Amino acid sequence: MADTKNLLSPEELEALAAGIENGSIESDTGINNDLAAVKHDLTSEDSSLGMNLGVLNIINERFIRHFKAGILDVLRSDAKVSAEKVSVMPYREYISSLNSPSALNTVTLSPLSGTSLAVIEPSVIFAALDNFFGGPGTDMKDLLPNRTFTPTEVTINKIITNILFGALQEAWAPVMPIKCISNDLFASPAAVKVVDNDELVVLNRFTTEIGQRAKGNIDIVYPYSTLKPIRDSLESRVQASAEAPGSKISWTADLMAAAMDAEVEISVFLGDIQTTFKEFEGLREGDVLYFKKPDHARAHANGIAVFQGDIGTKDAHMAVQFVEPLVP
Repeated sequence: MADTKNLLSPEELEALAAGIENGSIESDTGINNDLAAVKHDLTSEDSSLGMNLGVLNIINERFIRHFKAGILDVLRSDAKVSAEKVSVMPYREYISSLNSPSALNTVTLSPLSGTSLAVIEPSVIFAALDNFFGGPGTDMKDLLPNRTFTPTEVTINKIITNILFGALQEAWAPVMPIKCISNDLFASPAAVKVVDNDELVVLNRFTTEIGQRAKGNIDIVYPYSTLKPIRDSLESRVQASAEAPGSKISWTADLMAAAMDAEVEISVFLGDIQTTFKEFEGLREGDVLYFKKPDHARAHANGIAVFQGDIGTKDAHMAVQFVEPLVP
């Protein structure tokens, strides 16, 4: 049985409470009385440490490559795009950091749950609009906070989001297939609410420059609750990327894909002649040089012989047909 000999009696407890109430007994006699208590709700708290964000960096790198290619294909303009570090923050903090007007596009990433955001700053839209109609791609300044987008600007936003969603689907494909379903467009941050204010969101920000001087941000915002159910799968994909060089999302594959977009200069040599400088100096216009034609011409890439080929024509153009590769 519990030891009750040191417990206060009901009469003593009543006397103690009465003394504290009338001030005859000092109550603030403990230690650390100057420290304030901070309310902390364990049920609503989550942590970004519970998710490996490394796979999002891989997705973002793939997204940049496909997005730039889409901008070039549709707008006929080069875009400079760079990704900032992935961050996790409360939705209230993110939405309060946005300026009005901004193009806030809500999107569903099927089969993932919840609603995500694709936020495009107006400077990007106006640069694309100016570029679309043949301008240099300049920005508009000093927009009124309550300004809405015109039908033409809404159309440009639709063009950009179509490119963005296509690039996002391609970027996610090695991890899991998704389909971007566009929902609504809002101009005011206060008008859109995809999650509760205290819930966490994962911010992927891309600094984008279209045209000559215009620069702005494009944000892809995932609710943390959208990614949380698949975080084990995401982490396994990161490990697979590190352990399996042949994986689709390995650095080797990404590097190879980027190298395939590099431009090289091709030149074709029909043959060559060895002669002395004296004989060469004595050549005049109309002189004929005789040499034995080799069986195949040599195709050079950036000065390195890579193929043997046959020379011919194709649709009124000179052409070379590769016969066999050469070892550099």
